[in-house]
Amino acid sequence: MSGVIILGMAETLKAISDPIRREILELLKDGRKTAGEISNSFNLTGATVSYHLSNLKKANLITETKQKNFIFYELNSSVFEDVLVWIYKLGGNKDGKEK
Repeated sequence: MSGVIILGMAETLKAISDPIRREILELLKDGRKTAGEISNSFNLTGATVSYHLSNLKKANLITETKQKNFIFYELNSSVFEDVLVWIYKLGGNKDGKEK
């Protein structure tokens, strides 16, 4: 794995280590949501939710799309696929066979 991918992986793992961010990701499994819709699911300030959304964006776990006066957040499933592939490879040898 290249250094860039490993650095991205570190950012991703750090982002998903927080339980609030994992809950946000769970919410987004059902489809895109605005920050307000996400905030309504938590007993947190808007600033705190923005902080968590920012961390998830930095890790490329979510994307944002602006439509008129709203910003919608949704999962970036390709990053999750990369993480799963990496985890799967941990269980195998260099030739791709399982240990």
